[in-house]
Amino acid sequence: MSAPRLPRAGVVAVIGTTQTLAWASSYYLPAILGAPISTSLGLPQSAFFAIFSGALLLSAALGPWVGRLIDRHGGRAVLAAAHAVLAAGLVLLAAAHGAAGLALAWTVLGVGIAMGLYDPAFAALTWLYGRAARGPITGITLIAGFASTIGWPMSAVLADAFGWRAACLAWAGLNLALGMPLNWFLIPSAARAAPQPVAAPVAERAPPRGAMPVLAFYFSATWFVTGAMAAHLPELLQRAGASREAAIAAAALVGPAQVAARLVEFGLLRAFHPLLSGRLAALLHPIGAAILLLFGAPGAIPFTLLYGAGNGMITIAKGSLPLALFGPAGFGQRSGVLSAPARLAQSAAPFLFGLLLASLGSRAVIVSAGLCLAAFAALLLLRPRAEPLAMPG
Repeated sequence: MSAPRLPRAGVVAVIGTTQTLAWASSYYLPAILGAPISTSLGLPQSAFFAIFSGALLLSAALGPWVGRLIDRHGGRAVLAAAHAVLAAGLVLLAAAHGAAGLALAWTVLGVGIAMGLYDPAFAALTWLYGRAARGPITGITLIAGFASTIGWPMSAVLADAFGWRAACLAWAGLNLALGMPLNWFLIPSAARAAPQPVAAPVAERAPPRGAMPVLAFYFSATWFVTGAMAAHLPELLQRAGASREAAIAAAALVGPAQVAARLVEFGLLRAFHPLLSGRLAALLHPIGAAILLLFGAPGAIPFTLLYGAGNGMITIAKGSLPLALFGPAGFGQRSGVLSAPARLAQSAAPFLFGLLLASLGSRAVIVSAGLCLAAFAALLLLRPRAEPLAMPG
């Protein structure tokens, strides 16, 4: 059965909704369920997070293959199947009674992450809309930016009321009942399903020399910071002098800051080349770090807002920068290749930044700020040789 040809806004709403579910039931699950699962299975939390890191590494290894598949056939079937794989992994997680079962569950979940999170979604939109995918990419990140805001409380409520195994089964049911059918029945199955904009008056030329290694470094450096903050942001703020309650309250502002920055990207920055927003995004974390180091606890909220805003824009850059520099041809495979080193850095970040926090306290933020400044400098090396006068969306 072929999917109906929804208008572009409908496709964005569908994929944004299923992305929210996919992120909440996989990547954001360990923050809430990691501790009770580890306690129940008699394992140290370090073992749980080591297995989780392995799942991220597996997803990185599978990324280019998933991207090639979407380049050839579109993303409808891949995104729909991802929810079935995530559901299977969650059922295995609910049934785990030791390290072996936990590893098996996260292996399956790692496959689902490779098939179902942002990179495949961005590739699916590019397959559908070509260069006009920048707007839809921003749109789905606006919706899925609330995945942690929705997922963390929901996982906590389910685990507190029914136990972590029931919480995993509930997420599995949502993937099967909501995520899989929405993607299968509502994502268009024909390439370029929406009307295409008029071709840009400037002819496309070769991308800037060295663009792939520069982008690989940019995303690796910034994703390391993302992984570090996802695991340690409340502790970092406490090390800067904030109370536990104040640190948690400040950290909760990351989600709204991400969405607000994406709205700015969608509105004010859409007419500019995404290199501009990519550079701006890399600068926001160092500015916030300087405020935190200078003012301590009173700088916690400004730091969190600036970090969240930068992280929100970097997520969009992951799709818009390769699209603008290389065009839509081969986007899925290229995105997967760029994600491999970035996911490696992201998976190592919680452990390495934890060591820095233990030895340097809040001054560890100097390292994360330095990585973002290096990422900013790397993007300065790129000068687009030709681009559309306006980025449609």
